[in-house]
Amino acid sequence: MVVSLIQIEVVYALPNKQTVLSLKVSAADNVLQVIEQSGILQQFPDIDLDCNMVGIFGRQVKLDHALHDGDRIEIYRPLLADPKEIRRRRAEQAKEEGRADKVTGGRPSENRAKPKPLKSDKS
Repeated sequence: MVVSLIQIEVVYALPNKQTVLSLKVSAADNVLQVIEQSGILQQFPDIDLDCNMVGIFGRQVKLDHALHDGDRIEIYRPLLADPKEIRRRRAEQAKEEGRADKVTGGRPSENRAKPKPLKSDKS
């Protein structure tokens, strides 16, 4: 019986180092099997496949996903901060500094009507 082999890359990146491992594996292997065969789990013991998401070319996949020749398996690190929370804080800071309109949250506009002062009754 002839086993067909496919070329796969396994990628993991830290802030200061990127690791790319190229290997030939059986066409019947899934993502989990290839990650285990690559030896990357021994190189980076902090990788926990129960927590870390994986993907192929930026698209998230499950560990039992079937592979195709030329696929690049990417192991993603968990986010350190929630992107929505960071944007909200940045917007609040811009409002406080006057770089954003306090009502709309957008850029301040000179064309926008300014509130008219209240008329006082002077008799």
